[in-house]
Amino acid sequence: MERQRFENVWDALEPDPAKAEILKLESLLLMRLRNFILDNNLTQAKAAKLLGVTQPRISEIKHNKLHRFTLNSLMEMAIRAGLEVSISFNSKIAA
Repeated sequence: MERQRFENVWDALEPDPAKAEILKLESLLLMRLRNFILDNNLTQAKAAKLLGVTQPRISEIKHNKLHRFTLNSLMEMAIRAGLEVSISFNSKIAA
């Protein structure tokens, strides 16, 4: 039996390429928010106030509970944190 290779873990977990890409983006945002909180030595209470969410939501970020967030909610928190969020487009289909 031949092993199937994937570009990233999200492609292995999600057969729909669009959903896999969204999972990848959500994961990147969650990790960046988690690092922001840790790098700035923010308490959960301070992080919650800064990001406009409840303290339990910060706990979910710190414990990598990706399934509890949407791409939109993660982007909102990143913007509130002062992180620059940008979107770029690259065509994977040859014209």
